[in-house]
Amino acid sequence: MHIGVPKEIKNNEFRVGLTPNSVSELSRLKHQIFIEHNAGMGSGFSDADYQKAGAIILKTASEIFEHSELIIKVKEPQKEEILKLKQQHTLFTYLHLAPDPTQTNQLLESKACAIAYETVTNNEGQLPLLLPMSEIAGRMSIMAGAYCLQKNNGGSGVLLSGVPGVEPATVVIIGGGVVGSNALRIASGMGAKTIILDKNLNVLRTLEHAYGNRLQTYYANQDNLQKSLKQADLVIGAVLVAGAASPKIVSRSDLLLMKPGSVIVDVAVDQGGCFATTRPTSHESPTFIENNIVHYCVANMPGAYPRSSTEALNSATLPYILELANKGIKYALKDNLHLRNGLHTAKGSLCNHAVAEAQQRVAISPDAALSLL
Repeated sequence: MHIGVPKEIKNNEFRVGLTPNSVSELSRLKHQIFIEHNAGMGSGFSDADYQKAGAIILKTASEIFEHSELIIKVKEPQKEEILKLKQQHTLFTYLHLAPDPTQTNQLLESKACAIAYETVTNNEGQLPLLLPMSEIAGRMSIMAGAYCLQKNNGGSGVLLSGVPGVEPATVVIIGGGVVGSNALRIASGMGAKTIILDKNLNVLRTLEHAYGNRLQTYYANQDNLQKSLKQADLVIGAVLVAGAASPKIVSRSDLLLMKPGSVIVDVAVDQGGCFATTRPTSHESPTFIENNIVHYCVANMPGAYPRSSTEALNSATLPYILELANKGIKYALKDNLHLRNGLHTAKGSLCNHAVAEAQQRVAISPDAALSLL
């Protein structure tokens, strides 16, 4: 199969779809890999590294799309990339379509097959291609929040760890899944007072068993949320509904309960965010202040650590890429239910019911979509 990797063009996105090691594995199986010039530079991979692994370097993204059947990316395609997509293409990347009807329309118009990393599943019921980026984003959220708490960044000037004789900051984490548990790991390690809310009591039991009296757990109802927000110096939004728009957990009126200069980090921003005031920001301009609260809502957080993120992502995606390349798109999707769960568009049809519900559209099932391929 002819596989193309364009250079990412989203603001401050330095990750790349394939590492040289992944290219080497695909080349060994006689697949032809096309890499856009300098696509891997942001992650520390040179064109020479890719050539040594067996790739062909092409100068432009247009050439990549022209020569390739399977397009491997990291972030959702930008407008100029979608214009290059044709019905013979299959796109494999993060899409996050639920809060983005414009992208949905454009992908449907292209008639390309689009498979979203974030809804591919595994036998354990997990989201294995979302997992590594959620781990990184969760850990990053505490570091970003600590930076935003600095007075020169608009924060209250509270140090997360405190110092002898001075209380540490209070970190409130909404959601105890992968993002939340990784945020908790860093916050606890930095010495912050930590509170975590979740609707799954088994999740709370597991975390309490691991952290003991270093952690306060609450069932995630409105009273407990508001009680926690009043104490918070830093709030992490870590609520994910796979493939769907994130529920708005914290309302504008809830923000009035928080102390001026407190910080929100909304890790769910890719899916629309779980705070009513969330709007996407970039690494170039990561924050804004609303209701006297600093908001950090960067939509591609792991892109700040591209080498680690790219390698972690490739470890997860490569088995699925190999399956698509070795079997062909249709038969790979037919044989693998978990890969089929990632199918969002096919030949102009929407194939994900969570996206359809969020955007009030009609979707066919991924099984039905196979007949279109």
